[in-house]
Amino acid sequence: MITTIPNLLTLSRILAIPALIGAFYLTAPLSNWLAFAIFTAAGITDILDGYLARSRGEESGLGRFLDPVADKLLVAATLLMLVHVGRIGEWTILPAVVILCREILVSGLREFLAELRVSVPVSRVAKWKTAMQMVAIGFLIVGDAGWDLIPVMEVGRLGMWLAALFTIYTGYDYLQAGLQHVTTGTARDGDGADRS
Repeated sequence: MITTIPNLLTLSRILAIPALIGAFYLTAPLSNWLAFAIFTAAGITDILDGYLARSRGEESGLGRFLDPVADKLLVAATLLMLVHVGRIGEWTILPAVVILCREILVSGLREFLAELRVSVPVSRVAKWKTAMQMVAIGFLIVGDAGWDLIPVMEVGRLGMWLAALFTIYTGYDYLQAGLQHVTTGTARDGDGADRS
């Protein structure tokens, strides 16, 4: 049901995207900090929705569908806005492209495997990838409005490269796990939960 708290939290992450995009058009440093606050709040809902769904017994097909979609929309929209405002450019565009391509690959695989009623378990590395990606994006959102004592942009750029490495690894891992089903078109018993 769409009105459960976990599903409403997931929907709030999608609804936050226009506000996040709008924040980028304000004057700095307000734009930096407001966009960061919206992005951080959306990230917190990503943690809370899964936890609440499991603890309250409110896991649903709708939630399993919406959660990865909300994550990918939030990350893709934010990366594009960071390119637009010039905080991702030159060499940093490469890890951003890797991240976006992996998300498209995983979405395509997930759609294909769903038709076969196959899901792939979440790995610990995939969770680290998501955390690294969100932290790096957060630093890049703050950008030049950050503290003088911390090289905010450099930390964000380094984080993007590290996230891209994790992204390649988890994307390959996901592809390898799903490839046997792609080539045969059949499901095998014993497959686990969704990978993000």
